[in-house]
Amino acid sequence: MVQLHFPLPLVHPSPTFPPHLLWAFSLLFPLSLTSLPAHPGLRIHEYLYFQVLSPGDIRYIFTATPAKDFGGVFNTRYDQIHLVPADPPEACGELNNGVFIQDQIALVERGGCSFLSKTRVIQEHGGRAVIIADNAYDNDSFYIEMIQDSTRRTADIPALFLLGRDGYMIRRSLEQHGLPWAVISIPVNVTSIPTYEMMQPPWTFW
Repeated sequence: MVQLHFPLPLVHPSPTFPPHLLWAFSLLFPLSLTSLPAHPGLRIHEYLYFQVLSPGDIRYIFTATPAKDFGGVFNTRYDQIHLVPADPPEACGELNNGVFIQDQIALVERGGCSFLSKTRVIQEHGGRAVIIADNAYDNDSFYIEMIQDSTRRTADIPALFLLGRDGYMIRRSLEQHGLPWAVISIPVNVTSIPTYEMMQPPWTFW
């Protein structure tokens, strides 16, 4: 089951806070994301950021949303870790490149099985976390809320949802450069980055 998450203007009484406005908020109020006060209409924890370090042509900071009711959290910040596209991309069973995912983070594509099933497959292959990109490659604004399926299974590693456009551009860059993985830093505290270094994907609205 999935629920669509639509970023909305600040003036709308929404229980979520759009990522592009979060950037502006973080500049005005330089607090760490974990130290922001609780507020019923300002659920900052729903967004997590990571930065691609290599390849250089996609050296941007990306926004992802953690699964709502399954998976773990990031207790460690990884300054450099591999983001490995799963093979097959949907990761609904045994992986052809599972050896490269061990102790790294997997990039998976939505479809074929539940979000939880994908997370468990990556966990069983030794992955530290999974980033599940939408299979709608033109999706550059709608976040989907990943929720538990009906199997009552669990997963321990973090599971994040990524916009389809972002996932497509990352995979395309890797294919163009003939690279088996990207190098990323995750999670990124955006309040610690100078304004002139805040590189967001040019194809995404902020």
